Amino acid sequence: MGAAMQVIVTEPIHPVPLARLREEAEVVTWDDPGAADWSRADAVIVRAAAVTRDHIRAAPRLRAIGKHGVGVNAIDVAAARERGIAVVYTPTANVNSVAELVVGLILALARKLPGNMAALRAGATRLAPPELTGIELGGKTLGLVGLGRIARRTAEIARAGFGMTIAGYDPFVSAEAFAQAGIARHEALPTLLAAADVISVSVPWTPQTNGLIGAAELAACRPGALLVNTARGGVVDETALAAALAAGRLTGAACDVFEREPPPPDHPLLRAPNFVGTLHVGASTDAALRRVGDIVVRDVLAVLRGEPPEFPYAA
Repeated sequence: MGAAMQVIVTEPIHPVPLARLREEAEVVTWDDPGAADWSRADAVIVRAAAVTRDHIRAAPRLRAIGKHGVGVNAIDVAAARERGIAVVYTPTANVNSVAELVVGLILALARKLPGNMAALRAGATRLAPPELTGIELGGKTLGLVGLGRIARRTAEIARAGFGMTIAGYDPFVSAEAFAQAGIARHEALPTLLAAADVISVSVPWTPQTNGLIGAAELAACRPGALLVNTARGGVVDETALAAALAAGRLTGAACDVFEREPPPPDHPLLRAPNFVGTLHVGASTDAALRRVGDIVVRDVLAVLRGEPPEFPYAA
């Protein structure tokens, strides 16, 4: 392939796959002023950065767009297809890391860890204050909104680790698949929300899923439920979620994703003492970043060689 092939990497990726990419292509990285010029690019690899129709129009040599991650909503896939540009992504690489974060956020909410830390910092005067009494997860129902790879891995951890009962809602997954996974299937989202003690949202952002969990859905939740969103910003209505927390409808909520990332310091959720927020770190473990980088680099190079990639984006 040689140095004649140019690949632009818009944001940092794991150094090992980056070194592998440099072996076969001329790589222009995020810290090079030339990264803004796509006129000679044969491929680009993006993490959160957008790839718009204008970007594609300005890249006459472009043959591959590699998404370092799962969600491709910031990539104009239709514009890429019009030009015959392959879009590849990494749907399996970050599954375990995101699922582990979901479980970590659930535990943080269930055991009121932020409240404990706040009390310690304020100069706590007693141990085990009653207002910081938590809940056990054993025997509780975990409700999965979306039954993709991350949700299924979360279900495995919750069932095996805590003895939770698992239920889910996903109109695109068959009853047989639910039964095979040992997950109770709900035909409607409100019935799942009413049945779940803990709700985990794991669906891609689409125009149809935007605002999927809004005021009406939060009102349908079992009183005192916990809600965790590691999907995409916009899937959960943040204003409605802040109101539900303030009203005591939910015991707690956590988000790894926001409509605006990072959220502004005056965001209403950040003022809620029963809220935990993280900086879109679901896939940010060394193991996951290595896997994601390995897969996206391998598939981009495959496209540039004229070979079929393992993970073309097909939707």
